[in-house]
Amino acid sequence: MKSLAEFVKERRKEVNLTQEEFADRAGVALTVIRKIEQGKSNLNLDKVNQVLAMFGHELAPVSSKEVNNISNQ
Repeated sequence: MKSLAEFVKERRKEVNLTQEEFADRAGVALTVIRKIEQGKSNLNLDKVNQVLAMFGHELAPVSSKEVNNISNQ
């Protein structure tokens, strides 16, 4: 399973946007995108969901068991 940082960075690059362009389109500050892509842990969840909405995703609780099953496949 990809980390949040990997997911956002890969998806952003797939649509050929710089961090600044992506931040503008997502309606968040550039620092939000940088923090996410650097894997920082002190993130505002509302802002993360605003960014993920650009790809039709959102943060949601997932059981550790589920994550382990996906990782082991």
